[in-house]
Amino acid sequence: MSALPSFEQVRDAAARIAPHARVTPVLRSAALDALAGAELHFKAEHLQRGGAFKFRGACNAVWSLSDAQAARGVVTHSSGNHGNALALAAATRGITAHVVVPEGAVRAKLEAIERAGAILHRCAPTQAAREAMCAEVQRATGAELVHPYADTRVMAGQGTLVLELLQQAPGLDALITPVGGGGLASGVAIAAHAINPALNLFGAEPQGADDAAQSLAHGTRVTTVVPDTVCDGLRALVGERNLDALRTHHVDVITVSDAETIAAMQLLWSELKQVVEVSSATVLAAILKQPQRFAGRRVGVVLTGGNVDLQALPW
Repeated sequence: MSALPSFEQVRDAAARIAPHARVTPVLRSAALDALAGAELHFKAEHLQRGGAFKFRGACNAVWSLSDAQAARGVVTHSSGNHGNALALAAATRGITAHVVVPEGAVRAKLEAIERAGAILHRCAPTQAAREAMCAEVQRATGAELVHPYADTRVMAGQGTLVLELLQQAPGLDALITPVGGGGLASGVAIAAHAINPALNLFGAEPQGADDAAQSLAHGTRVTTVVPDTVCDGLRALVGERNLDALRTHHVDVITVSDAETIAAMQLLWSELKQVVEVSSATVLAAILKQPQRFAGRRVGVVLTGGNVDLQALPW
């Protein structure tokens, strides 16, 4: 099991990915500030390469490999964004990427993974099936596993967005990210508190996949949650080490319904003029659900991805 990254590893990751990753902008909306009663600074990771923050972690992992290991390629399992990110990152180094994808994944995300040049391996839509297929590919190819969230290199890479955000929007009081497997939330927490230990950290999680919130409440990792949410990017169970980071850094997880999240996504489309995927909108939904937690504060809000299957929308 991978260890949590140090702040030094986050800074090293920032230098490693700098030639390949974008510095994403911070967006503002007076209308959303007024709705929230807070000053919201949206870190636009949906404008990152591959349309999601996950390029940061994948890129750091790929460029951390020795030449000998890189030559054997990389493998992961992913419902979409991490697989796409790893495929794109592998292409920057000219190596092979294998992506295990569960049946039922969003078609637009699978097409993006293929366009990026990865080899797809399909499996049943369970964590056990994903891991078994990954192990099979590893045995056959010698490829390096780059886990979507329980990988030190990935967590360190995700944390690099905080280095940018706190330079772009100095003086933040709070920071909120979506929570799925916890790679982003843990990397962000480690980097944020290394820079400013006084920052209040929040996570936003779907009520239909609230294992992180339950785990924090019960003091032990809850693994019995069967995800039932439209937020396809947040269905993974939070990793054990990731949960440790959330607990250590006192990340307060707010749960939101799918209806609240969809309403927030529509607000982001109409007021911020940005197409973000539903998982990204959980952060705004959480702020609007519990405005008293954020009132009058300067809040960093991480928009994680923009890979929406427009063909699936009910036009």
